Amino acid sequence: MSNVVVRPVVLTDLGRITEIYADAVLSGTASYELEPPSLAEMTGRFTVLKPGGFPYLVAEAEGTVAGYAYAGPFRPRPAYRFIVEDSIYVAPEAQGRGIGRVLMERLIEDVRLGGYRQIVAVIGDGSPESASVRLHERLGFRHSGVLEGSGYKHGRWLDTVFMQLPLNGGTSLPPNPESVPERRFRGGV
Repeated sequence: MSNVVVRPVVLTDLGRITEIYADAVLSGTASYELEPPSLAEMTGRFTVLKPGGFPYLVAEAEGTVAGYAYAGPFRPRPAYRFIVEDSIYVAPEAQGRGIGRVLMERLIEDVRLGGYRQIVAVIGDGSPESASVRLHERLGFRHSGVLEGSGYKHGRWLDTVFMQLPLNGGTSLPPNPESVPERRFRGGV
């Protein structure tokens, strides 16, 4: 989409991000949260990721934040430092316009530039018809597992799908000592 601008999040975006996520929590099944977090909670989540050098992006369409995406640690233990988990949410009125793809393409590139080796998608309601599953498939992610009936929301059991995308040689090369995860591990980021 030519009229979409993807840029890093600034604090003033967090109100709109909170609104987008609240809709996803209340009406969707991508998130297994049952109550939307407050602006203070969403700000806290942002301030935890930002100092770690993790990409956190918004997509603006027609001057309004229409979606957001970020990568964060997959798990806290140090051996997982080369893997990030992606999250992406698009406002209901902006869905189906390619905004998710533009966001994910930029997120993948930012993660690649950081020197990470894998992006993992943990997709709630990971049915084959899920827009998130289809988007990740189109971007080269492969299926790597399913947790059947792992969530219960809106009166039904939901499966969680795991997908992953190798980057920067994946597991075929040793870690790059100048990568973000290695520098952070050594205390340099």
